[in-house]
Amino acid sequence: MSYPMTSLGSRAVHHNQGGDAEAEYDRLRGLARQEHDKRSSCLDKAHNAYERGDRAAAHELSEEAKRHAQLMDQYNKQASDYIFRENNAVGRVDGDTIDLHGQFVEEAEDILEQRIKYARSHGQKHLHV
Repeated sequence: MSYPMTSLGSRAVHHNQGGDAEAEYDRLRGLARQEHDKRSSCLDKAHNAYERGDRAAAHELSEEAKRHAQLMDQYNKQASDYIFRENNAVGRVDGDTIDLHGQFVEEAEDILEQRIKYARSHGQKHLHV
């Protein structure tokens, strides 16, 4: 699944953990952006190959684009998981609070859905987001 390159909040790290957390988050998102660019390039080349009748090249480029999309998704998942752990570590937020800074919208929706299910199953009556 590909995520648009938009995120919630102005900074990924909402608490003052230092620059290392922000740098690692930026590194992972940067790798994801690079894979996104490679994917886009492959798709453009695949389209051009198809248009000139080179179906074999078009297929190979399409497969390469899929591989770049998988890597992009992996890097985005790593960044999402990493920044979520950083922002929601014990002592940084209350037990009834979830911090979604640094998440892409679809990532935040998935995390929130899971957290609501968890809260309900454990009898929590409210959740601060």
